[in-house]
Order: sequence, then structure tokens, then C-alpha cells
Amino acid sequence: MAQQAATSEGEFSGRTAAVTGGASGIGLAVVRELSRRGAQVCVLDLAGDALPEDLFGITCDVTDRDSVTNAMAAVEKRYGRLDVLVNNAGIGAQGTVEDNDDEEWRRVLDLNVTGVARVSAAALPLLRRGAAAEGDGAAIVNTCSVAATAGLPQRALYSASKGAVLALTRAMAADHIREGIRVNCVNPGTVDTPWIGRLLETAPDPGAERAALEARQPTGRLVSAEEVAAAVCYLAGPLSGATTGTDLAVDGGMQGLRLRPAGQ
Repeated sequence: MAQQAATSEGEFSGRTAAVTGGASGIGLAVVRELSRRGAQVCVLDLAGDALPEDLFGITCDVTDRDSVTNAMAAVEKRYGRLDVLVNNAGIGAQGTVEDNDDEEWRRVLDLNVTGVARVSAAALPLLRRGAAAEGDGAAIVNTCSVAATAGLPQRALYSASKGAVLALTRAMAADHIREGIRVNCVNPGTVDTPWIGRLLETAPDPGAERAALEARQPTGRLVSAEEVAAAVCYLAGPLSGATTGTDLAVDGGMQGLRLRPAGQ
């Protein structure tokens, strides 16, 4: 795993954060890093009631408006405020436009796109309160993907959903900047998470598939969940008060670099 950059411990002291999909993978890494930096963190997840004892969670289905509304009411009851929202819940999809039926399109877009809007809308009253209480405002960070900015094979539906998240992030940033709420997104490359592990298990040759995923990133390795978490914390933190409507790539150079083949 790559060494983590130095961070400002305690920068979230006195602040409250909520992370959707925070029970595993990138979301759990974000929860851990926000906590390490001083935040009170609430995990919003379908597995919100089955977390390690040191984490506080609320069961939340981001595809169900009542569930989201109830979760935000629980956050307000427990903390009385919300300063940071991380919209991380999402699912993958494989194939070309021929390979997923209408129901799968509805399912993925509802979770990956409408879920971001649904949770953000429910959180905005609390975020406005947090923005008013702090001179440097409140923040929303959405988990997007390199799939929003680079054409990847066999990822038509997933890419469409993350392209929508990127556009939604910019629109939300414009809508809420004057309320003191910054909105940004992080664009990971292929991250070494349990989801990728399960994907590799279904491949005919898991070793060859992992090697191919590593090779398409100029660093020659998968991104770590901790690296993505550090980027999320930067975008959510007080030191990025001039950053809004931005997508931050954490992709090992996948989007921007065009390397020659090794040895040339």
C-alpha cells in the first residue's frame, strides 16, 4: 500500500459527518479517516446496525425516501447538526448498452444518481445549519469515478451513472455555494476493495484479470481505499474552502497520462 500523505489531525474536531455506504470498502476507509481527524461520524448503510462497536450506524436505504428521511432525523436527534455529507453508496455494472435491461438501468441509476440527490436533499437543512455555525461552511463530497471522464470498455451503464454524478456535483455546487455549502466529487480509478475482489473471483483467470486492471493504471497498481479517503477528507475539510464544483482524480494517472509502452 502506498504511504499516506501527511494530514492535519484534528481538522474536523467538533464537526459531524455522515457517510452513505460507509460499512465497507471506500466508505469505511472514509469513516475511519474522518474519525481519525476528529469528526463525529455516522455511517448510513443497509448494514448500519451491524458495524464494529466503535462505529455508530443508522440503517439507511438510499433508494427509499422514507428511509433517508428517517436516517437524517436520527442524525439530527443524535448530533443536532451536520457539517459534512459523503455520498458514497453505489453499485457497479458491467457490459455494453446491449447487456443490461431496462430494469437494471433503473436500479443502477436510482442508487448511483437519484440516491445522491435523495440523500443530499434530506441533508440540506442540517448542512445549512452547519454552514451557518461555522465560518468556513459545510461540504458535500460525492464518490464519482474515472468512468465519468474516460471511456472504459464494458462499463456503459456504470459510466452513464457516474457521468451523471459528475454533472450533478457541478450543478449542486452552483445551487448551494451562496448558502455556504461546497460540493465536490472524487474520481477514483480501480480501487482495491472487497467489491473488486468479488469481481475478480468471477473471472475465468482472476490473476490475469487483476494484472490487466493494474496495468491500465500508469502507476501499475490499484488505488487503495485509504488514498481515496484522504482525497475525500481534503475536499470536505476547512483547508479546501476555495474548492467547489471540482472533481479530484485519484486514479493513478489513468485519466490524464498517456505513457509509452515500457522500455520505449
